[in-house]
Parts: sequence; structure tokens; C-alpha cells
Amino acid sequence: MSGSVLGKQFTVTTWGESHGKAIGAVIDGCPAGLALSSDDIQADLDRRRPGASAFSSPRKEDDKVEILSGVFEGITTGAPISLIIYNSNQNSKDYSHLAKVYRPGHADYGFDSKYGFRDYRGGGRSSGRETASRVAAGAVARKVLRELGIEIYAYTLSIGQVTADKSRFSLEESRRNPLCFPDAQAYEKAAELLEELKAEGDSAGGVIECVIEGLEPGIGEPVFDKLDASLGKAMFSIGGVKGVEIGDGFEAARSKGSMNNDAFFIDEENKIKKRTNHSGGVLGGMSDGSPVIVRVAVKPTPSINKKQKTVDSEGRELELSIGGRHDPVIVPRAVVVAEAMAALTLTDLIFQNMYSRMENVKE
Repeated sequence: MSGSVLGKQFTVTTWGESHGKAIGAVIDGCPAGLALSSDDIQADLDRRRPGASAFSSPRKEDDKVEILSGVFEGITTGAPISLIIYNSNQNSKDYSHLAKVYRPGHADYGFDSKYGFRDYRGGGRSSGRETASRVAAGAVARKVLRELGIEIYAYTLSIGQVTADKSRFSLEESRRNPLCFPDAQAYEKAAELLEELKAEGDSAGGVIECVIEGLEPGIGEPVFDKLDASLGKAMFSIGGVKGVEIGDGFEAARSKGSMNNDAFFIDEENKIKKRTNHSGGVLGGMSDGSPVIVRVAVKPTPSINKKQKTVDSEGRELELSIGGRHDPVIVPRAVVVAEAMAALTLTDLIFQNMYSRMENVKE
């Protein structure tokens, strides 16, 4: 199975299955001299872990991370950093009745078609549990970026038809409530909606907004490794993501050039700035100095208790109601995953940017 490695200069390989002994990540290309402890990583993992609220899977995993290599006396050594998270609450028997059944909305049929085999215990590598490895690695990238004055934060913009009102925006509120809404009123409405859907055995999707601040102009390569293309690939690699937009996104297609173009000006510190940010912080595949704005559309959780029509690997049609432990909405737990993928992507592109000029190489 290829495709488990992200990056060129700052690379991350994730490994492990949902119901295997453990999952983890190996980071290569992290510079020596970065202060790093398991507590730095654990803070982000705690935001993602299951069983933390009524709106997440009741699977109880502490998601305690261990650093196996690459750190000595609290400082990175420059060697590969290996991270491990042991699985402790798999309940694989919950999935035995699905061994031959293709679940609607899942990767089961694709896995069988590609490999002639699939791990039916929660989806194996295609399980959302794999994202814990990304979050752990992303926490390391986030520490690198903070050394450079770059901050990344994400939150729930909408769940179903409930959308946060930006006039009531509070990042602190998004860290307090279990749905990660930056608007307390929207949280209350979304909570009511999810309670109704849970009672019906159904689920909801939503949109995550991710903001990157402090990024200097010129990050991203102009052709295949554009900043927006790289962020798009990273976000699309998160299970359940069906759409990604930068800045005005699809709204730009309904705009005019005179409205969509961001006017430049010189500020009081004699720096080039933009008066608006329709571009979402990216022009020509490179950062333009404004905050980078990424929105990620996440589909409804496919594992639901409603009866659905499907088939099995022996060609029989049947009806299926998926039991087990599942999130009625993926969005809140994916918020920190979006931050992690943005951090990993940016760190790699910044490292690539270090040899864009001869003077940079000399320095």
C-alpha cells in the first residue's frame, strides 16, 4: 500500500490500523534543537480523541502518545522522530457481521476491488482513527511554525444548516464547547439538531474553517506544489472531506474581476498590504502576506443506524443497519486534524522555500 508519506523536506509517514495493536507516525527532516515533549503533542491529541463528548464515538481511547526516537533531554536531535499511540478499546467483534458486507458511504468496496482483501474491523487504514497519527505529527510541525511566528487555528463553521455568525465570533468559545463552534448560539442550535438526528439514527456533515496567520509572502511553489494545491491535497486526504476552497472559493466564480481582485497599498510601516482578502492569502500558488483562509466540507458520518440498501461480496442484495460506536458528526473531531494537515503542509513548503534563492542557501 503506497501513499502513506506526506512531504518532501519535512516528511511524515503514518502507520497502523484502527483495530491493530497501535498506530503512529515517523517524522523525518525535523531540525535538531527544537524543544519537544510528549505533552506538546498530547494537548492536540486530547482535542481529537473519541469519547470526549455526547457528540463523538463512545469508544474510550486515552490516545497517550510516546516518543520513541529523535528526542534527547527534551530537544530534537535531527534524527527521525517516531511516535506511537497504543489502541486499547478496539471491540473488533462489533464488526464481525460486516466481514462480507459493503457499507454504504465507506471504502469497503474500493478496498476489495483494489487489494482483494480488506480489514473490516472499523475500516483499517481508511478509519478515522488513522488521523490521530496525523494530529501527533502535526503537533510537532506546529511547534516548528510557532518558532517562526506562524499560528494556525480552525473551528466549526457549520453543521447541517446551522452556520456560525461571524459577528459573534469567539475562538475561545470554540475551544469550550464540544462542537468547536465559535458562536455560542450556533452551538446550541447545532446541539439540538444532532440530538434529533441521533434519535433518528442519522448523522450530519458540516464545514471547517482553518486560518493561518503570520505567513510571510512567497511560500509555495508556482507550479505543481502551489500552496493552495498542497493544502487542498492535504485536506482532501482527510477521510470524509468532499470539498476544499481557499478564500472566496466557489463564490469567486460568481464575482467580477473588479470585485475579486485585492487592491494593494503601503501601510504606515512602509509594508505592502492588501485592503481585502478575496484571495484567501494565496496568489499564483504562493502566500501573499494575508491570512490564509481554508474551508473544508465534511460529509455526514456514513455509519448510521438507519436501514440502508447494499450488497455483500457474494453478490447478494440486503438491508443493513450499522451498529457499534460512531460519531453522529465528524466535523468537531476533524477540526484539529485540519490544523495538523495545514501545519505539516506549511512546514514542508517553508523548508522547500529555504533554497529558493542563492542567498538563502548561503545563509
